Amino acid sequence: MNNIRNFGIIAHIDHGKSTLADRFLELTKTVSEHKLVPQYLDRMDLEKEHGITIKMQPVQMKYQDCILNLIDTPGHVDFTYEVSRALAAVEGAVLLVDGTQGIQAQTLSNLALAQQQGLKIIGAINKIDIDIFDLDVKKKELADLLKIDEKEIVLLSAKTGENVEFLLQKIISEIPSPKTKDEKPFRALIFDSHYDPYKGIIAYLRVVEGEISKNDKLYFVASQVKGEVLDLGYFAPQLESKEKLKSGEI
Repeated sequence: MNNIRNFGIIAHIDHGKSTLADRFLELTKTVSEHKLVPQYLDRMDLEKEHGITIKMQPVQMKYQDCILNLIDTPGHVDFTYEVSRALAAVEGAVLLVDGTQGIQAQTLSNLALAQQQGLKIIGAINKIDIDIFDLDVKKKELADLLKIDEKEIVLLSAKTGENVEFLLQKIISEIPSPKTKDEKPFRALIFDSHYDPYKGIIAYLRVVEGEISKNDKLYFVASQVKGEVLDLGYFAPQLESKEKLKSGEI
């Protein structure tokens, strides 16, 4: 469990969040180069057409003996609730800012959501492959916003991959591993779900306490509904089955 990092990427719409997720998938060899298409985690046609993330998507990556659970979140203001649910399931977040545009409304809104959850926040400025005349000013603004030293801000290009590996190393070294409570009864947070015509309801969850296995009985607190676990596992990014999930896992 010490090798698990659960994190999200939060940003204003069109600041390069999905492109950064692509570079993570490429760097960790989670998706092979010939299968990797732009905005890989954006599966809906509408997302591809407009270049925005609508449906949050979790993915598990393996890198240097670490398991990295990324939740790619929407950037549009209309999906603030979805972002807040995702941030409740992780220990840290990368706050990504477009260097050509700077801090914008949704940057501040998403940062406030992350701070409410007490997350470790790593500041990053994207699109340094473009000549940004006031990059030092943008860097200072983000550092002041996060109340950290300017040297802590990561300058990167999600398009070319410059400094993306450095950011990944920073995620591993600075975002804390999840706290485990394996001895307690099973309890989990469902942060999203979708219906699959073959598998039924697929719930995206963060195990908070205890563990869960196939054929276990479930009780959904909010809806007061009982259910049964037919299958479980993780997204890599396709669904991979696993015998059980323990506290701290997504």
